[in-house]
Amino acid sequence: MAINPLDLLKNLKEVQQSIGNMQEKMKNILVTGTAGGDMVKIEMNGAFEIQKVSISPEVVDPKDTEMLEDLITAAFTQAMGKIKDKMKETISPLAGNMDIPPGFMGT
Repeated sequence: MAINPLDLLKNLKEVQQSIGNMQEKMKNILVTGTAGGDMVKIEMNGAFEIQKVSISPEVVDPKDTEMLEDLITAAFTQAMGKIKDKMKETISPLAGNMDIPPGFMGT
């Protein structure tokens, strides 16, 4: 079976365009990760950029910065998980609803 290089290039361009479109869509996705009963919130877009961090005054204790650090880490981790889920939802149709391999594009 002969492979036409022009067909490969055409398909590559279509894949690149689809990926570019997906990346633009991901920038518009906004998720919120929370921790400590919503006392710490991190808003993040689909490009993994933090848009906003909100911290309730009651968790700001200069004697216990370790707890606040843990809450921020937990909120960030939750937001990252939500972005990864959105990525899978966005990529899956492009991949013909095949399972996305672990580690692919941060998922």
